[in-house]
Amino acid sequence: MEKIDIDTTDIQLLDALQEDSSLSNQALAALVHVSPPTCLRRVRRLRDAGLIECEIAVLSPDRLAALLGHGLTALVEITLDRQDTDSLEAFEVRVVQDDAVQQCYRVSPGPDFVLVVHVADMPQYLALAQHLFTNDANVRNVKAFFSIKRAKFQPRLLLGAPAGQRISLNKGKI
Repeated sequence: MEKIDIDTTDIQLLDALQEDSSLSNQALAALVHVSPPTCLRRVRRLRDAGLIECEIAVLSPDRLAALLGHGLTALVEITLDRQDTDSLEAFEVRVVQDDAVQQCYRVSPGPDFVLVVHVADMPQYLALAQHLFTNDANVRNVKAFFSIKRAKFQPRLLLGAPAGQRISLNKGKI
């Protein structure tokens, strides 16, 4: 594995991009007090290292509701009969391919997986449950919780390192 070194400037760049990835390179450079060419080079290096997976727009479900309807968000706990590596990976590969599955976590203890699912309505959830869970002979238990209000959604990692400290990471699965 290739070793990746990041410093406090890199941490500041990552933090600023988490806050607003639409910042221009010039604005980002000014924010972290580096030149625009240095900023661009560093951000490219962070992307190439896999520290920045992607840049997306986070949509407002409440504002879109007037146009598209609220939809239905469910947090779903899944317990499998067999928890061997192949069974866990096979289930994971299958569910992450479905567009309705927004997030998938393998967890312990308790259920084997927790999914965040978003569908248009209850009939669509039932079709999804049939397709992903009921038809899978290895699924032992499904427990769904339906969201009535999203109080907070912030896909942000807390970053921080003591001033002047370099952090070394092994490139690969981070």
